[in-house]
Amino acid sequence: MFASESVEICSTSGNAVRTMVRTAFPDVEQISTDSLANILAAGQDVYLLDVRTEDEFRVSHLPGASNIDPDETEFGDIPQDATIVAYCSVGYRSSALADRLQDAGFNVVNLEGSIFQWANEGRPLEDANGPATKVHAFDKTWSRLLKEELRTGL
Repeated sequence: MFASESVEICSTSGNAVRTMVRTAFPDVEQISTDSLANILAAGQDVYLLDVRTEDEFRVSHLPGASNIDPDETEFGDIPQDATIVAYCSVGYRSSALADRLQDAGFNVVNLEGSIFQWANEGRPLEDANGPATKVHAFDKTWSRLLKEELRTGL
């Protein structure tokens, strides 16, 4: 596949996924990657919550993020007074958790497009050792939303 074809698939399919997420979770506020990047650049305090499996998180995550299992029902480690930005691979698992967090009284938004869009835009990632350049692609179907050169974990 040519690089331009990969980007086109990412963009077109990504729009469909964003629509699916917004339809499935209409009460969850979405924040754009641009808005989050601006918030982080301004030094504003947010609690980044990676809602992927530990294996996915280990490959890479947004700098400073904490990890929580997508099926978690206990939220004792999450600060109640924090502004939370949740993300996963494409936004579905994180929107589902954000919905539950809202019901529990947390102030939370979902990162629209999640880590796939963040990485596709060339934004920073890290792993336990520092800067990272790959993202766990989840599976072959969803990996089409991630630029080929960023994919790992298949």
